Amino acid sequence: MKSKTKHIQWPFFYGYVVMVVGTIGIWASVPGQTIGVSTFTDPVKDGLGLTRDQFSAAYMVGTFLSSLMLGWAGRWFDRRGARIVAVSAAALLGITLLLSSVSDQLSSSLMSITGISHWSVPFAIMIVLFFMLRFSGQGVLTMASRNMIMKWFDRYRGRVNAFVSISISLGFSSSPLVFDALIKEWDWNGAWRVLAISVLLIGVLMWIFYRDNPEEMGLVPDGKSGSRRTKSKPLPKLKQFLPKEAFATRAFWMYALMMSFNSFFITGLSFHMVDIFTSAGFDREEAVAVFLPISIINVGVSLLFNFLSDVMSLKKLLFIMLGGAFVWVVGLIGLSGGWGLWLIIVGAGISGGLFAVLNSVTWPKLFGRTHLGAISGRAMSMLVFASALAPYFFSLSKTYFKSYTSMGWLGLAFVIFMFVGSLKADDPQPKVVE
Repeated sequence: MKSKTKHIQWPFFYGYVVMVVGTIGIWASVPGQTIGVSTFTDPVKDGLGLTRDQFSAAYMVGTFLSSLMLGWAGRWFDRRGARIVAVSAAALLGITLLLSSVSDQLSSSLMSITGISHWSVPFAIMIVLFFMLRFSGQGVLTMASRNMIMKWFDRYRGRVNAFVSISISLGFSSSPLVFDALIKEWDWNGAWRVLAISVLLIGVLMWIFYRDNPEEMGLVPDGKSGSRRTKSKPLPKLKQFLPKEAFATRAFWMYALMMSFNSFFITGLSFHMVDIFTSAGFDREEAVAVFLPISIINVGVSLLFNFLSDVMSLKKLLFIMLGGAFVWVVGLIGLSGGWGLWLIIVGAGISGGLFAVLNSVTWPKLFGRTHLGAISGRAMSMLVFASALAPYFFSLSKTYFKSYTSMGWLGLAFVIFMFVGSLKADDPQPKVVE
């Protein structure tokens, strides 16, 4: 039976509204992303009296705890839809940023009440705040917004993701400069308050414009133009995998592990960016400037392969991403010798560009849209868990081995493992589905 619900008739396909507002929603997650947190690392740890290892450990524990909740968040997305889930995440992120802005006062008050004057007090507070930041920002808000966009497109998913990926890359890469300017103007406390208000306002925008899928508005994926195209060349009907079926495939684990690998190393590089390069003999300005050429390569690779993902097998893209990862972990090994810098830049740019493609298009293309939240939620929990470990592992490498080279050797071993394991990571979709 057809729904009798009346829908507003837009003069163009509403999916493009979803694409733009969904991208803004992902931008709003930046304060909960590593690249957003890293800008606040030094002033916040100094304000709370924590060492770098203690601050990194709090980040690790809080992020690890958030990863345990993302599987549930994915199932919640499947039940309630993008609008409720994403807006709730934005509200939680805004509240968390407000609490983070007074974390030094919370620490002082708790010490006064308990009589415990010890670093464990601000450490415990930051664990809770990092849990809330990472769960709401990097986890739920990002997952819900990205999944919503992908559900509105099918044949045009790759080219739409090209716009989204480039916008996110430019927004994320420019955020440290914006956040640093806010910190200089209002100190770290005031900067977090400004960001909190911004996120809450974006949450209102999301409530107005977010829609979970085209069927909710009496439409179909890709809109009318997509429907006309399919009359002459229909898209194959996808099997809608149950979560347990998806998790039983080699493809799920290889793609999820590869993206988790990228999350681990880019998080470690971002979190300890200055120290990694200055320890290898570069100056601070060169260290900060590294992300600009990486971002340029990232955007170019993402643009190219997002378009190709509509016609190219995902397995080929996975191996190109593996090639980029191989180049940049070798670069990390050779960084102290001076010859690894451009290998890191080129390899991280290629790997990160493919990550932007595969992290969006893989799950609906391989497993369908019906249980997208639960399937992508499991993958997201792996990504977040990997990012939780990275800062502390990189810090331990510096503490015990006096350099970050050991992380390059660890990465090289993992890339070789992934290459072998991915040889049979074939598309699980049946060749013909009636």
